[in-house]
Amino acid sequence: MTPRDINPISKPDFMPVGELRALQLAKLQKLIPYEYERVPLFRRRCDEKGVKPRDLVTLRDLAKFPFMKKTDLRDEYPYGLTAAPLRDISRFHCSSGTTGKPICIPQTKGDLEVWTDATARCFAMYGITADDIVQVSYGYGLFTGGLGAHQGAERLGCAVLPTGAGNTEKQIMLMKDLGVTVICCTPSYFLHLATVAEKLGVDFRRDTKLKHGVFGAEPWTDEIRARIEQISGIAAHDIYGLTEIAGPGVAGNCPHCHGLHVWEDHFYPEIIDPDTLEVLPDGEEGELVFTTLDRFGTPMVRYRTRDLSRLQLGACPCGRTMRVMDRVHARSDDMLIIHGVNVFPSQIEACLMKVPEIAPHYMIELSSTDTMDRFELKVEVTAETFSDSVAAMEAVRRRVAASIKEIVGLSPKITLVAPGTLPRSEGKIRRVIDNRKRS
Repeated sequence: MTPRDINPISKPDFMPVGELRALQLAKLQKLIPYEYERVPLFRRRCDEKGVKPRDLVTLRDLAKFPFMKKTDLRDEYPYGLTAAPLRDISRFHCSSGTTGKPICIPQTKGDLEVWTDATARCFAMYGITADDIVQVSYGYGLFTGGLGAHQGAERLGCAVLPTGAGNTEKQIMLMKDLGVTVICCTPSYFLHLATVAEKLGVDFRRDTKLKHGVFGAEPWTDEIRARIEQISGIAAHDIYGLTEIAGPGVAGNCPHCHGLHVWEDHFYPEIIDPDTLEVLPDGEEGELVFTTLDRFGTPMVRYRTRDLSRLQLGACPCGRTMRVMDRVHARSDDMLIIHGVNVFPSQIEACLMKVPEIAPHYMIELSSTDTMDRFELKVEVTAETFSDSVAAMEAVRRRVAASIKEIVGLSPKITLVAPGTLPRSEGKIRRVIDNRKRS
C-alpha cells in the first residue's frame, strides 16, 4: 500500500511502533491518575493491591493495576464509575439487555469524537469511501450499533440511510431504489434480509449495488461469512466493539489478515488467562482485556470483556502497525456445559455450515430430567433440500450428526425443520434456550 492509496483518516493506522508505544504510555500516565482521583471504586481497588498511579512507569506496569468487569458497571449504576462532571456529559449509551439494571456509559463530547474517528477508520480500511451510500440497519437508541455506524460513515463523507432494524421489506425496497452500496447490521439480520429478498424475487447481485457489509454485535463464524458472501456477492467485513469500551469501531479487518486490527492509539489490548489472570504473550489465546486511552466520561482500566481471542504474532502485509486480534469466536460466558463437555454455540454453527443442505438458521434447546440433560438441535434445511422423502431428509440428518460428533464429541437429538420455521431476529439473535433445572 502506497501513501497515495491511504485515506488521510487512516494515517494513524501506520504509526511507527516505537511512536505508538510512547503514545500509549503517555496516555496511560494521564488516564490512571485521572481515574484514581475521580472514581472511588478504582481508587479503593488500587489501594487494596498496594498500587499507585506513580507506579505506571512502563507499559508492562499496567498489569499491576486491578481489573474492571461488567458487574462493576451494574453495581455502581448509574454514576458510580463516571469520572467527568455531568455538565461535561454529552450522551448516554446503555446495554441492550432487557432485564435488571443496564450498564450505563456516560460519554463526553471528546469520547464521542474518539469513537467516531475509530469507526470511520474501520470503514476506510474496508475500502468504503465518500462515494458510498451506507444503510445502517443496526438498532438506534441506547444500543451503540446504530449511532456508532452512522456517525463513522458520516465522518468519512458517506451518505447515510438510517433505517434501523425492522421493516425488512421496506429496507429492501430502499436498498434497491437508492442504490445503497454498504449495509451495516448483525450477520443474523442480513441473513434474514436475504431470505425476505429471495421471497420478493430480489437478487442482491442483480438488483442492487451492494458491495460491502459491515457486520458485528454478535459472534459469527468464518463459515457464516462465506455463506453471506456466496448468497450476496458482497465483501463481508467484521467490526468489533462493545458498549463498555466505545461501541463498534474498536477493531476491524483489513483485506490481508484473518483477524482485526485494534486501534491501539485509542484502546490498549491485553490477553489474560481467565483463571490465573496473568497476562499472556502475543500468540496465546485467552480473555480479551481493554483499557480506554482517550475516554474520560467513563474511563475503563483493564476491562474484562469475556471475549476469547488472541493477539497475533508478526506484521500484517497491509503495513498497518496496529496489532491484529483473532476474530472473537466465542464468549466465555456463552459456554455451555453439556454432558460434561464444554460447548460454544459458534462450534455448533461451524459444524452446521459444513453441510451444504443446511440453512444458516438453528436453535439449541437444553432441558433436563432428574437424571440427565437433554440436548436438542433444531436446524432449517435449504428450500432446495426440503423434501417429503424420509430417506433424503434422514441422509441430511445423519450428515449433520456426523459433523457435530466429529468436532464437538456429542450426539444431540437433531430435528430438521422446513425453511422459515425458526424465529428470525431484527437485532441480536438468540440461539440458545436453556431450560435445564438449576440446583
